[in-house]
Amino acid sequence: MSLRRWKDRMVARLLTRYPGLVKRWAGGKDFSAEMAGWRAGPSFTPWTPLARPVSECKVALVTTGGVHLKTQDPFDMENPDGDPTFREIPGDAARDALTITHDYYDHRGADADLNVVFPHERLAELAAEGAIGGVSPVHLSFMGHIDAELVERLVEETAPAAARRLREAGAEVALLAPA
Repeated sequence: MSLRRWKDRMVARLLTRYPGLVKRWAGGKDFSAEMAGWRAGPSFTPWTPLARPVSECKVALVTTGGVHLKTQDPFDMENPDGDPTFREIPGDAARDALTITHDYYDHRGADADLNVVFPHERLAELAAEGAIGGVSPVHLSFMGHIDAELVERLVEETAPAAARRLREAGAEVALLAPA
């Protein structure tokens, strides 16, 4: 492991342990206003009401936890601005087939129980109970740390491609599980 990756992991653990440091680092910056102004202006709310009850809808998970199949390429931890790509995760992927590649949060809790950042087992339980119409055959995972010029690529290219992929898979609801 490179010195930079080790440092990033230690900073993530420090920030997790002392949340006041996160507030100081963020300095009161309103990230949601920054993103809302990207395309539609500060009053834009990215929400589409459901046309029918969620109990009749197929649900996909979208995580920012850096989860991916062990057989897939890991997220890029060498670029300090992040990795704007996503990984497709089959709806029936087994827990032992998955891993996390993300140095910008302390994921020891998620390593112990992946449902913390990728609640695929809880989603399957909701489907079995009839609370949702079904589980999408495809879920998506991103690395939540994206900065600088990569934000534009994420918004202009990656996000539309991800939305298209979920639509192709028949997902009618996307449940965001942030890390």
